[in-house]
Amino acid sequence: MPLPKQHTYTSEDYWNLPDGQRAELIDGQLYNMAPPSRIHQRLVSQFTRVIGQYIADHHGSCQVYPAPFAVNLDADDNDWVEPDISVICDHRKLTDRGCSGAPDLMIEVVSPSSSRMDYIIKLNLYMAAGVREYWIVDPLRQRTIVYRLESGDAPTIFAFSQPVSVGIFPDLEICIADLI
Repeated sequence: MPLPKQHTYTSEDYWNLPDGQRAELIDGQLYNMAPPSRIHQRLVSQFTRVIGQYIADHHGSCQVYPAPFAVNLDADDNDWVEPDISVICDHRKLTDRGCSGAPDLMIEVVSPSSSRMDYIIKLNLYMAAGVREYWIVDPLRQRTIVYRLESGDAPTIFAFSQPVSVGIFPDLEICIADLI
């Protein structure tokens, strides 16, 4: 839910939040972020490790960043999100503040408090921003929905026990059950 306030928030409000308070700025509204669960953090840690190792093993130039990592999707200082995992292959998008523009791959691990945000608001935001690939990993439902936004393919739903191909790295498959 957005923080209660009658005016539109700006990136200045976002960058001046009190220490320790995490929020995202979307369409002029600040959305509080609840502390993640243990399983959420485990998955984020494991995704970072697996994808980072793949990039290193293949001498790739992409970089993987776990939350908290600020992403200014539209690069015009209006929308700031903190995806659970961001993979950026265009180093020109990286700034001292985070990423300015759409990452190539974004992964969100759904928490009970973030379900609407991840399934609806962020999906639409990421599509409009030009994110190439978006994963919604849902521990409660034991499924991952993969959107290959660049190709416009219909989303694919995978059970945690099924290997999922990473579209931006065609020879990388991740089985979510192996990460838990």
